[in-house]
Amino acid sequence: MGIMKKRKSKCNKITICIITAICTLFAIYFALSAYFINHFYFGSQINHVNVSGKTVDEAKEKVAFELPKYVLNLKESDGKSEQIKGIDIGLKHNSGEQYKDFKDRQKPLKWVSAFFYTDNLKMTEVVTYDEKLLKEKVENLSCVNSSNIIEPKNPSFKYEDKGYIIIDEVKGNKVNKDILYNNVTKAILKGETTLDLESTNCYVNPKYTSKSPKTIEVKNILNKYVSSKITYTFGNLKETIDGHVINKWLKVNENFEVIVDKQKEKAYMQSLFKTYNTVGKTKNFHATSGKTISIGGGDYGWSVDIDSEMQDLDEVVKEGKIVVREPAYAQTAFSHDSNDIGNTYVEIDMTKQHLWFYKNGSLIVQGDVVTGNARNHSTPEGIYRLKYKQRNAVLTGQGYRSPVDFWMPFNGGIGIHDASWRSKFGGNIYRTNGSHGCINSPHYLAKTIFDNIQVGNPVVCYY
Repeated sequence: MGIMKKRKSKCNKITICIITAICTLFAIYFALSAYFINHFYFGSQINHVNVSGKTVDEAKEKVAFELPKYVLNLKESDGKSEQIKGIDIGLKHNSGEQYKDFKDRQKPLKWVSAFFYTDNLKMTEVVTYDEKLLKEKVENLSCVNSSNIIEPKNPSFKYEDKGYIIIDEVKGNKVNKDILYNNVTKAILKGETTLDLESTNCYVNPKYTSKSPKTIEVKNILNKYVSSKITYTFGNLKETIDGHVINKWLKVNENFEVIVDKQKEKAYMQSLFKTYNTVGKTKNFHATSGKTISIGGGDYGWSVDIDSEMQDLDEVVKEGKIVVREPAYAQTAFSHDSNDIGNTYVEIDMTKQHLWFYKNGSLIVQGDVVTGNARNHSTPEGIYRLKYKQRNAVLTGQGYRSPVDFWMPFNGGIGIHDASWRSKFGGNIYRTNGSHGCINSPHYLAKTIFDNIQVGNPVVCYY
């Protein structure tokens, strides 16, 4: 019986303690509820200024007291920092109804909820500033000074023996002033004290990085181009263009497109083919007399069509091909030997007034001729191409009209033809009664040449 009484007494004490604790909690709760009728919740902030337990007027005073001390630190990418001070931009307290509205949102009986929901614990945008002063301050920041700016650059590409490698992009430190200004105003209105320019995307970044798919694509295109190899043949001689040359023509433009620098390509092609373009060049000619004569001028010889060849070459490069070919010619000759004349040609010694015609190395015909008068209508030296041949032509000029049976022009209006009006050829006739520049020939000589010569065959004229 005594044990039962003791247990009952103990239960009563526990009950009393619980009731007392509950009553105490209620008392605290209602006491704080009464307190929060006129005071902000604990943890309340206005523009990052702690106003816990403050009345509206006390909060205004504290914010107003802290406002002149406000500094926004700008954290820049190079480790430097700059400051925008509130006092320099006319930062002022907004004395409107925001404080009271903020306090009214904090219901006194719901103060416990503030420990779980912080939505009603912070307020911003209760300050004003002078926009003109702020813009001037931003314009004068070191980070936007053009002399301090490193421009961002896309990745670049470097050619090495095994192909192209990617050179990393340059991030630079160029600031987008519009984005910077917008982020600065937001930070000031929120009362934030630090603005990280990099994390808030204030910097102008390169469009591509070394890891961008476009960068990898460009590298692959460049490597495809320099994998090309073009071998040009000139008789027994060869010239090769490969990646070690091609890479010097390639560049990547602002749109990240691979293009060929036409000027560099053309300059190289002109230099390459200079040796093989023989039109008008001085050539060593082995005359019938046995002498070796140097002859320059004329229009006979090889001439590479540079523009056409560049088009063909560009197609080969873009497809990454390996080819062996002759270049595209604007004009061809009959041999790639040192004088490129070959063994079928007309030889005219204008001093001796004599002509020889060789075909495939054999003398077909020879004979005396009459050339132009050196005083008035000379026959120019040089090596020329036969332009065409015509039967029964009429040659006309100032003061004459001459029908001929065989007409073979090789230098403008100058050509080889028969001259039925002459009974003699050779000797010194040309000095006093020469032609107007043509090669006047006996009928048999002109006919034999006409029957055997081909368009394009060289005609060699020398004194």
